[in-house]
Amino acid sequence: MSELLFVSGTGTEVGKTAVTAALAALAVRAGRSVAVLKPGQTGMAPGEAGDAAEVARLAGPAVTVRELARYPEPLAPDRAALRSGLPFLTMDQVVDCVGELTASHDLVLVEGAGGLLVRYDRGGLTLARMAQELRAPVLTVVGAGLGTLNSTALNAEALRARELRSAGIVIGSWPAEPDLAMRCNLADLPLDAGAPLLGALPAGATAEAEGFADRAAAALAPELGGQWDAESFTAAWAAR
Repeated sequence: MSELLFVSGTGTEVGKTAVTAALAALAVRAGRSVAVLKPGQTGMAPGEAGDAAEVARLAGPAVTVRELARYPEPLAPDRAALRSGLPFLTMDQVVDCVGELTASHDLVLVEGAGGLLVRYDRGGLTLARMAQELRAPVLTVVGAGLGTLNSTALNAEALRARELRSAGIVIGSWPAEPDLAMRCNLADLPLDAGAPLLGALPAGATAEAEGFADRAAAALAPELGGQWDAESFTAAWAAR
């Protein structure tokens, strides 16, 4: 049976694409067939390499990548669609594409734009609505620094209110020299998320495709295909 997982974030630029690529790379290494769907891409002109292409660069050509809608301005998808005159993404497009991909792949990852409640049209289509329709769990990518606890708690409330299952949280970019707030957040983030911390991808992990799967394995927990351990990671940084 195919596995379907949505990847969302507590905001923009938190590392969703890097985490999606890490999940894909580890699944490929494990011998699974993988597809990644980006329902809506903004801030990219036609022909430019978007998030789906970045996943393919990092995880390798074995990964099937799809993009359903693209808008040139770096805005929320609904506003970007309105300004460009291009059609909104529809739920039917998402459901049909996911159905096609799950029929032919072991793992399908759906990467959102921005956060869980970012609008894709004027009628309330969000990543949360898509996950509800497809009855899929949501993995949330969070920031490391000051302010992340509140955004993580709000995201968790939104998931619970919609009866969406959290697959856990992953820190999308962990710096080489984290400050005090970041180190403390390692213990506090799971409390605010109401879900386990399942990884911390190091900053700069996506700079080179070579060795990316090794870096992903060291940064993600066994539940996601890696060897990272939250307890030892948290304890090591707490001691500094």
